[in-house]
Amino acid sequence: MRGNVSWTTLAGVVGVPLGILCVLYKVFTYRSRVKLKDKVVLITGATSGVGKACAAAFFKAGCHVILASRNTKQLQSVQEQLENLPSGKDMRHPPKYVDIDLEDLQSIANKAKQVLAIHGRVDVLINNAGISCRGSVEDTSLETDMRLMTVNYFGHVALTKALLPSMLRTGGHIVAVSSIQGKIAIPYRSSYAASKHALQAFFDSMRAEVADRNVHICVVSPGYIRTSLSINALCGDGSKYGQMEESLAKGMSPESVADKIMSAVIYGDSEVIIGPVLHRTVCYLRNIVPNIFFRAMQVRAKNEQRQYLKKN
Repeated sequence: MRGNVSWTTLAGVVGVPLGILCVLYKVFTYRSRVKLKDKVVLITGATSGVGKACAAAFFKAGCHVILASRNTKQLQSVQEQLENLPSGKDMRHPPKYVDIDLEDLQSIANKAKQVLAIHGRVDVLINNAGISCRGSVEDTSLETDMRLMTVNYFGHVALTKALLPSMLRTGGHIVAVSSIQGKIAIPYRSSYAASKHALQAFFDSMRAEVADRNVHICVVSPGYIRTSLSINALCGDGSKYGQMEESLAKGMSPESVADKIMSAVIYGDSEVIIGPVLHRTVCYLRNIVPNIFFRAMQVRAKNEQRQYLKKN
């Protein structure tokens, strides 16, 4: 940055007053607490990472948890792990599961019917499943772009639309787990950032439309989380990236993010950005001083160019 002012310094200068404003906002927009016990909670991507952590958190809170993923064996494994969690068993409901493949858009309407057949309703839908991508725009195939959009965006849109009529009748909460990259775009993540930007925009629009119909929308945007996201990420040609990145290895625990998601449901938050002050501040600076942000991303792109072009 110009004048030798670091991102960290700028984050401190801007972040503190922003933090105060956020606290004041919560005070003046306080909602009554939602009681989670006995709520029916559907979680996509429930076999690992944040999804699995959410499953444990809501299960321990006494919810009827429905696990969703495309891998039946992993779903059965997580179901057994939840059933064997110690203490508090008297208030818990046996977890259920439905295998849902978000890439198979034509199957999602029927899968939603299977979900509703379990308890007759869904009170909380957590759209969490997703994949990432590492590669330059130049070398990322259109097929890879489309796969990211299908899993991270269209799949969740299809599931949300399939469950929406029921939720409009009974009320409920819909959580879209996006990413800080749904607010800012960084080099060599074009497909991932685009899919998360789309997710953010869709649920922002939907929030306004259903605001007076007893369905609450929350978009959660975490920073780096200690998961296998980069290991399972795609390269530009569709092959597996297969590497644990240092930023993820040092990231937040899935459990801490799950706690924030559960809190967002309890208190009716419309948006939650989870991460260090620096990351949250950069999201705001992208809109306030975009040229500085663009310059920083150009520097980042040069630093990462060899790594990602070589991989592709």
